[in-house]
Amino acid sequence: MHFDICLPWYWEYDLDFVRCVEDACRAQGLTFWQITPDTLLESVTALYQGERSFSVLLDRSQGDDRFLPINNWAWEYNKRRINPPELSAWSEDKATMHLELISAGLHTPHTIILPPFLEQPAIPQLDLSALGSHFVIKPSHGGGSEGVVLGASSLDQVLRARLEFPEQKYLIQSTITPRTIHGRPAWFRVFYAAGKTYPCWWHPLTHVFATVTPSEEYKYELAPLHKMTQRIASICRLDWFTTEIALTLEAFIAVDYVNDQIDTRIQSKAVDGAPDEVIKNVAEQLVGLAKDSM
Repeated sequence: MHFDICLPWYWEYDLDFVRCVEDACRAQGLTFWQITPDTLLESVTALYQGERSFSVLLDRSQGDDRFLPINNWAWEYNKRRINPPELSAWSEDKATMHLELISAGLHTPHTIILPPFLEQPAIPQLDLSALGSHFVIKPSHGGGSEGVVLGASSLDQVLRARLEFPEQKYLIQSTITPRTIHGRPAWFRVFYAAGKTYPCWWHPLTHVFATVTPSEEYKYELAPLHKMTQRIASICRLDWFTTEIALTLEAFIAVDYVNDQIDTRIQSKAVDGAPDEVIKNVAEQLVGLAKDSM
């Protein structure tokens, strides 16, 4: 049996996204195969014995090595892989993306990049004055603010932070202060999916979303959010991701560059989930991409 789209997943909160993908497949006339931990052994066996196959892989296994044989099969048989892991690994490196975005002329926080502790345990005396009195310390990989230190103010904090993930590079960045628009910080998380961009207000402390409406986009001159995200997409070459952009008094600044381990929880189920319509649109875009690539 052959399927158009295969979607491996295990995180319970992905359920609504999976349903959106299934609905989009049904609407666009594509067949859909989801693989969960409960069906993993049987599914992989059928795949490798030639009893089942697929054309496009939309992988939500997010680093669970048990699902790797599915990706390996897709690579071996030259199937379309949405956000292939080797490209994700390159683009999720914040240090690499920082340099790529600067080269592309995009605004980013003033940044000092430090080598991994394991490569260079002792570093020369750093001049942190250009970062201001308080700054941000973050490892080059990971999401969900893991390992991030906000409001740091001393070299000792920098040196000690490097020990948490000693194999990773570290970024020391100036703190970005967004302007306030109608009582809320001008901080945005933009969803990108197969050529389309969906900008959302995103509070950096509460992580609560709100869709940027067309009237808000016009009134507050937020159209650059689309162009900036499209430029980031051309650099990272991923099919879908989110990016954080802040609007200061001077410019739009890319704050957190590329996140492809997207939290697909929806707002109707979780206070800090993404707007339901955005997740639905993302699913439709990805299914459309799959259809066009077959």
